[in-house]
Amino acid sequence: MERIVAWRWSRIAAAALAAGIVAPPDAVAEGDAVRGLRVFAMCAGCHAVGEGARNSVGPHLNDLFGRPAGTLDGARFSKGMVRLGADGLVWTAETLDHFLADPNSMVTLTRMSFGGLPEPGDRADVIAYLRQFSASPRDIPEAEPTADRRDPDVSEREDGFRVAAAILAIEGDPAYGEYLSGECVTCHQLTGEDRGIPSITGWPAEIFVTVMHAYKDKHRPHPVMQSVASNLADEEIAALAAFFEGAE
Repeated sequence: MERIVAWRWSRIAAAALAAGIVAPPDAVAEGDAVRGLRVFAMCAGCHAVGEGARNSVGPHLNDLFGRPAGTLDGARFSKGMVRLGADGLVWTAETLDHFLADPNSMVTLTRMSFGGLPEPGDRADVIAYLRQFSASPRDIPEAEPTADRRDPDVSEREDGFRVAAAILAIEGDPAYGEYLSGECVTCHQLTGEDRGIPSITGWPAEIFVTVMHAYKDKHRPHPVMQSVASNLADEEIAALAAFFEGAE
């Protein structure tokens, strides 16, 4: 059953990209591969790329473009990364740009101990460097001439995805969060059980808020969660975060 659900979401996410609902990756600025090599030095302790590259602390990055997240044989991934791949996330220029801006906003409790690259130029340069080790540009999805539709509210921001400090500072009411949680706990078990659907019981409030706003902003791929988050006000997300953080 879980395989069927994962397959279904993958097809939905792919259809959304084809229809232009999700912003295409060509919105990312063109980078400089030479400069990207220098920026990549901070990644090289965990990731290898180039001839003879192998998995290390993190997966090797050869043939990264077009690869579903969390699917490289022999590499270790967090459950969150594997779920993103099952939800339809494929590594392209845009998805890498979002991930590199703030890894934790895209992948909950990622194994990668890296805070992100806040400068758009640095991300573009690293992406340009990594592209040298994947298929030629004509074989990469975002290079197709038809992939030129974009959502300016999402794809043309300069800082990738970040939750505003004012939103993170909202103090949620756990009692109100418990009242709102009925829809959440139909899928996410309050007991903390994880049977294909991640547990959110005990999550730190900041992580919960960041993840929900990432869905609301369509930064994270999952049609159901995007729909749920889009119907919640900032104060309601904060209330849910407070409730689940304190739930036992």
